Amino acid sequence: MSPLVSVLIPYRNAESTLEEALAGILGEREVPIEVLVVDDGSTDGGPAIVSRLAAKDPRIVPLRTGGVGIARALACAHAAARAPFLARMDADDVSLPERLRLQVDALRKEDRLGVVGTRVEPFPDEAVGEGLARYVAWQNAIVTTEDHDREIFVEAPLCHPSVMLRREAFEAVGAFRDVHWPEDYDLWLRLHAAGYGLAKVDRTLLRWRHHPGRATFRDGRYAIVRFIEAKAHYLAPRLARDPRGLVVWGAGPTGRKLARALAAEGAKAAAFVDIDPKKIGRTARGAPIVPAASLDPAKHFVLVAVGVRGARDLIRTDLAALGFVERRDFFCCS
Repeated sequence: MSPLVSVLIPYRNAESTLEEALAGILGEREVPIEVLVVDDGSTDGGPAIVSRLAAKDPRIVPLRTGGVGIARALACAHAAARAPFLARMDADDVSLPERLRLQVDALRKEDRLGVVGTRVEPFPDEAVGEGLARYVAWQNAIVTTEDHDREIFVEAPLCHPSVMLRREAFEAVGAFRDVHWPEDYDLWLRLHAAGYGLAKVDRTLLRWRHHPGRATFRDGRYAIVRFIEAKAHYLAPRLARDPRGLVVWGAGPTGRKLARALAAEGAKAAAFVDIDPKKIGRTARGAPIVPAASLDPAKHFVLVAVGVRGARDLIRTDLAALGFVERRDFFCCS
């Protein structure tokens, strides 16, 4: 039987978690799958574990790259995949029952969906700090396509190892790319720019393991400035099509960094907004700082970029009171 889902699992030195990860995904028997397990330069016993398990279960397809990095390892798995749906998972995570079936159902139900994730549970508790817990709670609260459209420029709204991709959409936007910002966020932004929907199954279906060696904590592509550059790169074409003046709400460090990245992409802010009356009338990056009351949705397109926790929702309320409609007249970017 041809697989309906190809599961792509790159790994390097994951002997302590590989068997548990594979047991979870292989336990899902309702969906015909193949599991493409890519050894990306391991020096431990991981490849031997995969070989042993593959001898017992023909759904496991061992692959090897020699050590080329996650984006190229995933490209290797994609090249070997045969199914119309591509699911992701890391070798240290745990997929929970019914995950693949529910994701396939979601993609079949809505043709314009390009990717479907799930809610996730980070673990172990001792490795989950306050910042990570807050981020996962934010991600898990974003479920519908409309939710993802609204939040796409705030942060990466999908947990990469939880997703299933429609292969047709994935290949239409260029598949995996090796970029200087996070490769998963780049993919979500490309799918969004191409008009594909992003969504989640409204259930916790992946346990997302964290440890100090995770790439998120040590790879320069995950630095805050790289995320800002990614946002600016994909916002700039949208801004170029809009005849209104660009206003950045936030004249502090967060807003200025976004404005700098946008200017590098050819989109210069015409003004900044700040609620501090002492800043009104001054300039930021050569543009005037104006009060929020001066904004007009007929004349201005607003990007909200503030670093104060909780400010985003207050600004959304203020902009709505001025007649601005989110996604049509403004986006939140932090």
